[in-house]
Amino acid sequence: MRLPTLPVLDPAFRESVARHVDDLTKPLGALGRLESLGAQLAWIAGTPRPQDPEAFILTFGGDHGIARHQVSAYPQEVTVQMMANIAGGGAAISALCRANRIHHRVIDAGVASPCPFPGVAQRNVLRGTRDPLEGPAMTRAEAEACIQAGLDEVALLPPNPFALLGVGEMGIANSSVAALLVCAFTGMDPAGAVGPGTGIQGSALGRKLEVIRQVLTKHRPDPADPLGVLAAVGGAEFGAMAGAMIGAAARGWAVIVDGYIAGAAALVAMALAPGLEAFLVWSHRSAEPGARLVLEHLGKEPVLDLDLRLGEGTGAALAVPILRSACAVLREMATFGSAGVSRA
Repeated sequence: MRLPTLPVLDPAFRESVARHVDDLTKPLGALGRLESLGAQLAWIAGTPRPQDPEAFILTFGGDHGIARHQVSAYPQEVTVQMMANIAGGGAAISALCRANRIHHRVIDAGVASPCPFPGVAQRNVLRGTRDPLEGPAMTRAEAEACIQAGLDEVALLPPNPFALLGVGEMGIANSSVAALLVCAFTGMDPAGAVGPGTGIQGSALGRKLEVIRQVLTKHRPDPADPLGVLAAVGGAEFGAMAGAMIGAAARGWAVIVDGYIAGAAALVAMALAPGLEAFLVWSHRSAEPGARLVLEHLGKEPVLDLDLRLGEGTGAALAVPILRSACAVLREMATFGSAGVSRA
């Protein structure tokens, strides 16, 4: 599989952006993390005064063979029902995209049932993954095709020199797949990676944890082979999100990672494209316990902490106005010299 080449961001230019931030008419650091977010976006955009960026969110749908082991509070048919709801504008991500001037697209990457609904892009690679307790969830060829689906979706977006791309998902049992990927790429114990997902507790949560342990023991996924990990335990929407992240970064765009599910896809994408990390903005600290541990593992501070655990791209959508504000500060604030303001 041939992936696009990512731009190499210049560390010297990042230092220049930092000097510009410090020269704005405010006490040093007075805008807190808005300054560091703006500096990261300016570094990606290649200018100390980044434009007001267009924002796009891609929500990918997929189903999972692991769902047959009762790891979710909801039946698998909810995936296709929610794909219809999202495309029809009735989901949380739909409302947030409307509220925040975000272009939204919904894509069937691997839903078990057909999604012939207006507004759903058709890129189905397989009708749900296979049971990972019986064998690999996907073939390597299918895993590659999922990544390519994400790349192809980004290729359809306007060729802006700089923009924001958020990725989200819909798929019953995908918090189990996220836990598998997180354990594979970070070495985390499943006890830390497995959470309630759709809200399971007690013996159901214990069963979910045991299933995750069994799958990891069966496949022993090798993080040095990210495509193999994705094929063994992953899902279609994870591959598509990873491909979309890489495709957007290759354009020189900032990529907004949503929550736990998208974060697991980001681990896949970073393993496939090591330069990707600089382009990623982590939107929020999900209420899923594993998500918090992933952020700690990577040393990342998210934009928001609102106890979200919905997915769909909702955290990414909520981060967009803050990121646009960070760009506006760098673009529109005067410097001490240009405003004739004396320094302390």
